[in-house]
Amino acid sequence: MKAAIIGDPKRSAKYAPDWPIVKETDKVFFDLDASVEEIVEKAGDADVLLADAIAKVPGELIKRLPGLKLIHSEGVAYNGIDTETAKQCGVPVCNCKGMNAGAVAEQAILLMLGLLRDIVGGNEAEKAGRQLAVKQAMMVSGITDLADCKVGLVGFGDIAVATADRLHAFGSQVYYWNHRRRTPEVEGSHHVKFLPLDELLAECDIISLHVAVTPETTGMVNGDFLAKMKPGSYLINTARGDLVDNAALRAALESGQIAGAGLDTVAPEPTTADNPLVDLVPAAGVRVLYSPHVGGITTGSFKRGYRMMWENVQRVAEGKRPERVVNGCL
Repeated sequence: MKAAIIGDPKRSAKYAPDWPIVKETDKVFFDLDASVEEIVEKAGDADVLLADAIAKVPGELIKRLPGLKLIHSEGVAYNGIDTETAKQCGVPVCNCKGMNAGAVAEQAILLMLGLLRDIVGGNEAEKAGRQLAVKQAMMVSGITDLADCKVGLVGFGDIAVATADRLHAFGSQVYYWNHRRRTPEVEGSHHVKFLPLDELLAECDIISLHVAVTPETTGMVNGDFLAKMKPGSYLINTARGDLVDNAALRAALESGQIAGAGLDTVAPEPTTADNPLVDLVPAAGVRVLYSPHVGGITTGSFKRGYRMMWENVQRVAEGKRPERVVNGCL
């Protein structure tokens, strides 16, 4: 077996399982910005293509790897892969569904708590010797317990389910919207209630995004979406920055239309200092909490993901159908 791998070889060395298939596979690594020509020149006879979750795998590349039997995302996302061309070429595209659900759920709750308790402002005040003044001010302005919040989950996949389970432990009321409503048994087991999207936005103190990037969801957090959110509520995005209309969210933050936002991901990546969601006026900037898209990159997540990926390489090597196929192939 020969694998073309778009990603950091250090991650592979650290997280790939100690299995014969890993050791026996001829691995050729490429940077994220590697050209089609470079990949074809060095790994034109590859059997599998393993790609960083944000890597681009264009149709031209797929067509020029005639022996390809599998394309596998290193993570959950696969929107950089031309899945339709892969399907036309008979190549299954797979992801590591569920590998980082718990980790991203933790990050979502971290951002919720950080906003409710102004963790960054408090940290700066303590270092500046303003502890007592800030504490007295917060006792008057009020600190909201997460237990007293209604939290609305937009989407109800693996990460949203893990988030709901953790929020229940905090005592929050949890609601969700999803294109397909779950069964009463699923709703009961995760202590969630379904609401139509407009009602969810109007009712909840915190809105947390948990949908994949599709043509339908790209830019779904637009002016209309934000206008429907409850005044004083917060937006949490641990999914993808592409879900958000940056100009619309900037306007909502700067006008005070919403109380703040917790953003683990901002489009486009890599985030630059002049991004409209970073380069905010100071009054709005203090109401936004950022993390550098690290929600799902824990050690445990990567170990699970690499096991999933190499299990599928093993299955392909044995002539079996891989698992978690996302493009309907095979």
